[in-house]
Parts: sequence; structure tokens; C-alpha cells
Amino acid sequence: MENSKTLAALFIHTLVLVAPLLVMATDPDPLQDFCVADLNGMPTVNGYPCKPPSSVGDEFLFSSRATKGGDPMSNPNGSNVTELDVTHWPGVNTLAVSMNRVDFTPGGTNPPHIHPRATEVGLVTRGELLVGIIGSLKSGNRYYSKVLKVGDTFVIPRGLMHFQFNVGKEEASMVVSFNSQNPGIVFIPLTMFGSSPPIPTPVLAKALRVDTEVVDLIKSKFTGGY
Repeated sequence: MENSKTLAALFIHTLVLVAPLLVMATDPDPLQDFCVADLNGMPTVNGYPCKPPSSVGDEFLFSSRATKGGDPMSNPNGSNVTELDVTHWPGVNTLAVSMNRVDFTPGGTNPPHIHPRATEVGLVTRGELLVGIIGSLKSGNRYYSKVLKVGDTFVIPRGLMHFQFNVGKEEASMVVSFNSQNPGIVFIPLTMFGSSPPIPTPVLAKALRVDTEVVDLIKSKFTGGY
């Protein structure tokens, strides 16, 4: 009887130690060659449901979407983003990769923003771009920047605020890639002044140390979004 109690206690003790590991156990890598996204399904933690292999050809491996950029004059920022995330390129589903092409008018900017779910690597393919990265509070909010030309590259750590600005006299372009099929984006100006419902004006006035009239003026610039 004593031995049974000892074995039972040992089993319970072992279970308490091992259970958290079982709960946390995952398989971070894809378990099949490809999982072409079924965009009609509901996304889960690892992506969209897979289409049956028999129902897809090989076109999901390739995309010509980024061969032509959009019109950078289509918004006040003077830039246009051509997205190649999972919703535009279903073949990247579960592969933790995606791409964007960004085109700029002279003086155009990709405004300060963050990608909450991905690190970004970029290549300038045309023109000259000022790339700026702002560190976290722990770094003293340090500002890192450099003017990059064709062939130059840059990296943006996940979650850090950054921007690109065309400092040249001609149009500029860049191609960027992410280590997420859906990196997400939070535009800082739009988030602060164009949220829905809006952030209370007194909150922004206090945070920015300006009069409420200034906040209301800036908010009026973002009523139509980006």
C-alpha cells in the first residue's frame, strides 16, 4: 500500500511538471509542402485553411502583381503600396513571408508606422529614399536614418516606428519583405487623429502639449483616412 501511495505521488508530481510543456507544445513549421489559402475560410493562429491540393495548379507559386506599382498620386502622402500578403498571394499561407512594393512621387512619404507582427527588409530599386527608424524608449527614442540609393538595403526590427521619404527629384520605388504572411500596419498619424471612434481631444492635447484647437485642426485632416 505504501509503495502504491509513493508511485501515485510521483506520478502526480511528474504530471504537474510535464503538463505545462504539453500545453505549450506546437509545431512551428508547415507540415506540408504548400498550403494555398482558402480565403473564404476563417483564418486561425497559423493562417487560412488550405485548399485541397487537387484544386490548385502551380499559379499560386508565382505573382506578377508587383511588376507594376500603383499611382503614388492617389493619396496625399504621395506614395502607393502594392501589397503581396496572403490575401493577395494565397501561396504564402503558413510560410511566414510576404512582400510589398512601394512607389513614391518626388517629396512623397510612407508615413511613420509600425508593423506589429514582422521584421522588414527592404531594397531601393529606383531613386533616393531617406529611411528613418526610431528606437524604443529604452534607447532614448534614438533616431536612425540614412539616404539610400538604388541597390541599397535596410532592415526594420519588428515593432519599431519607421518611415521612408523620397528626397530625390524623380520618382522612387522600393521592394520590402516581411517574416510574416500578414505583418500588419499601424500608421501613427492616422491612428492618433483618425481613429474610430476618435481619441478624445483633451487626451491628445495633454499628450502632445498643445491647445485643443491644434488637435481639432489635425483631426480634420484625417477625416477621410489615408
